Amino acid sequence: MEQHECLTHTENWVKDVIMKYNICPFARREVERASIRYVAIEETKTKAVLKALIEECKYLDSHPDTETTLFILPRGFEGFYPYLDLVDYATDELIEQGYEGVYQLATFHPDYCFEGEPQDSAANFTNRAPYPCLHIIREASMEFALANYSDPESIPERNIAFAERKGSDFFIQLLQHCTK
Repeated sequence: MEQHECLTHTENWVKDVIMKYNICPFARREVERASIRYVAIEETKTKAVLKALIEECKYLDSHPDTETTLFILPRGFEGFYPYLDLVDYATDELIEQGYEGVYQLATFHPDYCFEGEPQDSAANFTNRAPYPCLHIIREASMEFALANYSDPESIPERNIAFAERKGSDFFIQLLQHCTK
């Protein structure tokens, strides 16, 4: 697969799933502002991915008009459990590099499964994406957005209820459509 394809597929997912169905109520503004950066990382080794992650944080440091980055991992982390290990390492690396309180990670994976949920639960689709991704979020922006959003604690519950109402097949079709 070519790099531009996974970028396009991920951008389609953000627009046609996340924004369209209001999974993230803060996405529309950033899509309309074109302030989301999509970066596909060809590295497959954890150490190299972590180095690229920190380089992306440095990019965000020097580009304040870029609100957020979807750090896409099209190869090497297809398995959900190795991906979760990467998430742990990435979180530790952010802390080690002095980015605690500056950036946080949101996680998305094609096989995302919440702890305690069956693999086929529709609720898992709130965090399923065409490719494994680390979403690098500016903490200050997130704090501002949450402070200006009525009842932010209800977002996950609302999303899970929506996913369960629509069902897994609905989301499977949506994700397939994003990659066409």
